[in-house]
Amino acid sequence: MKVLVIGGGAREHALCRSLSIDPDVTALHCAPGNAGIAEVAEVHAVDALDGTAVAGLAASLEAELVVVGPEAPLVAGVADAVRERGIPVFGPSAEAARLEGSKAFAKDVMAAANVPTARAYVCTSPAEIDAALDAFGAPYVVKDDGLAAGKGVVVTSDLAAAREHALACGRVVIEEFLDGPEVSLFAVTDGETVIPLQPAQDFKRALDGDEGPNTGGMGAYSPLPWADPKLVDEVMESVLQPTVDELRRRGTPFSGLLYAGLAITSRGVRVIEFNARFGDPETQVVLARLKTPLAGLLHAAATGALATLPPLRWSDGAAVTVVVASHNYPGTPRTGDVIEGLPEVAALENAYVLHAGTAHDADGSVVSAGGRVLSVTATGPDLAAARSAAYEGVGLIRLAGSHHRTDIAKRVSERSSER
Repeated sequence: MKVLVIGGGAREHALCRSLSIDPDVTALHCAPGNAGIAEVAEVHAVDALDGTAVAGLAASLEAELVVVGPEAPLVAGVADAVRERGIPVFGPSAEAARLEGSKAFAKDVMAAANVPTARAYVCTSPAEIDAALDAFGAPYVVKDDGLAAGKGVVVTSDLAAAREHALACGRVVIEEFLDGPEVSLFAVTDGETVIPLQPAQDFKRALDGDEGPNTGGMGAYSPLPWADPKLVDEVMESVLQPTVDELRRRGTPFSGLLYAGLAITSRGVRVIEFNARFGDPETQVVLARLKTPLAGLLHAAATGALATLPPLRWSDGAAVTVVVASHNYPGTPRTGDVIEGLPEVAALENAYVLHAGTAHDADGSVVSAGGRVLSVTATGPDLAAARSAAYEGVGLIRLAGSHHRTDIAKRVSERSSER
């Protein structure tokens, strides 16, 4: 199978890494890719938001599967353009991707499908914003209705800060705060059959102890030893399958990766948000544990054949990933700094680097080119071992001004070790 992956972040590097070790993949391409992806796939320059250009590239490469990684190309209709050329594509249509592209649309779908979620108001005026903030009280949860690269959500007890963010969004969703731990659960679907992957937990705040501003994610781990063993079945029954069924009923079937961000509240599971693609950094740890070859799974979703697949196979061990970010991230990041230590991490037995915001400079050195520069992903027989290996790898990376959290999976691995 010839596969083309669209995107250039750590999520796409994780996808390309898994596809590169799949014996069924005979040729692997990525556009636009990054410095790390170039080591496992042939990279091509393309405007990932230009459906015509992406479809043309796929056709010229004789791709038999296109995997669209990021949300912006999906919302822009890139998957539609590829499908129109008769090429199987893993990723929802622009209409179905509105599940992520518009939080108001997602709330409407959840209401119709009777999916449990937070109560919310969709606001378009200062008066509506003030009324919604007053109705819910602190802590305030304010979400930009559109795409915001993982940074459109503000959770704060500061009314002025909440109002400022809401006014800057234009169309905004203000909702009740959900208590309890958060869980990310991915599901692969062809529009009818839904196959859940293993749950993960990510860390959104920039600093240790869940302090600092929201980011796109600073690390993640899987599995979740504290979660109810019935959690995945419950979410399948109450969230994932009803959502897929509702979108199909509307005539906009969702084919691709449905990501449910969940809160395990005192009143039960509630959906925080949906995404229409693999999440970053959770993808890094989920794919690290997946033993079933990836290409066949994604191709079956793209061609409506998921019901024919045998059950997925998973590693019994654990995976942890830690993000190394540029100076000043999640503000305007400093770029162009040389990254050292990559060969040393590559020499480790159970850890590896997945590139996100990286590029090559004129001298051929790998340099930072974004906010989240890379993630060190590691596996082990348990979370403590995986965590230790991940931080051993992080300790070998040298990037001027960079920062990372030191507490990814710390509490859960300590609790697991005490049992």
